[in-house]
Amino acid sequence: MAHTDHQTMRRVLRREIAGTIGLLTDEHDFRAMRRYRTFTFDDHKIYLEQVEALLRTRASQGGHTTIALFDPQDYAEFCADAGLDPDAPSSRTRFTAELATTGPTIPYDGRPLSDVVPALVDEAVRQATWEYASILLARLGTCATCGEDIGRAAFARASDLVVRILDTAPPGSRHLVCSVTGTPETLLSVLHADEDDEGATHLDEAEALEFTTVLALGLATHSPGGLVMRTSAPGTTDRIYGWRLRGDRLEPLTAGEVFDAYCTDVESGDLISPESGVDYCVPPDLGGGSDQTPPGHHH
Repeated sequence: MAHTDHQTMRRVLRREIAGTIGLLTDEHDFRAMRRYRTFTFDDHKIYLEQVEALLRTRASQGGHTTIALFDPQDYAEFCADAGLDPDAPSSRTRFTAELATTGPTIPYDGRPLSDVVPALVDEAVRQATWEYASILLARLGTCATCGEDIGRAAFARASDLVVRILDTAPPGSRHLVCSVTGTPETLLSVLHADEDDEGATHLDEAEALEFTTVLALGLATHSPGGLVMRTSAPGTTDRIYGWRLRGDRLEPLTAGEVFDAYCTDVESGDLISPESGVDYCVPPDLGGGSDQTPPGHHH
């Protein structure tokens, strides 16, 4: 009887354990791991099918699983730094545990793995973009005139601008895209903001952090770039408007400039038919001197 009770308690406790699996999302990374003798899979398609079956089984038993992006190069470096044998399952387990706290991850929510993989890759790109922009901001140092941290000041200004942009937007779903070029790489960040029935705006915090950091980098470095907003709500036409980055401020685009940007093929320069039910328009006034140079000197 006691033995049965212990087994029951262990089964209950097993449901309390959260798990993480490191996923090899593409064929190239999968082939890189095949050089290890203890990695026994030899077909990427079958590997993904087995991972999905495992995830579904854990979910059916009430288990929570986080999926992490497993990068073979990062794994090899991790093993070298930690003095671990890379051809050991325990080493892969330790690396995966590290990914659970530091790497790009998403929770498994029952979707097919074919839908999960693009979401995981997007999360990895988002995290890499944020880390890269943050490093560049930190390298700007302090202002030689006033001693203010340039990156921190730019982030505060970018945060204020994002709040004003969302506060002045029409009700509904908002989709923002910010691009910054010449940093030296072009950075692109997307922010989704949905408004509930009570008028409250809901954001993904990690997404908002990345978006604000990229905008801050553009403002701090006076890099070319822009910010475009698309709003959607039931029973109304979509509205598209935006701003260009001009120095350390946002300059409103005219309706014609927004139309040209959306209705011109980037590669060929040919005209593209405009979408039906879309209004290309001038952005609302953000107030607070957002389209003016901030008072004082330039960093």
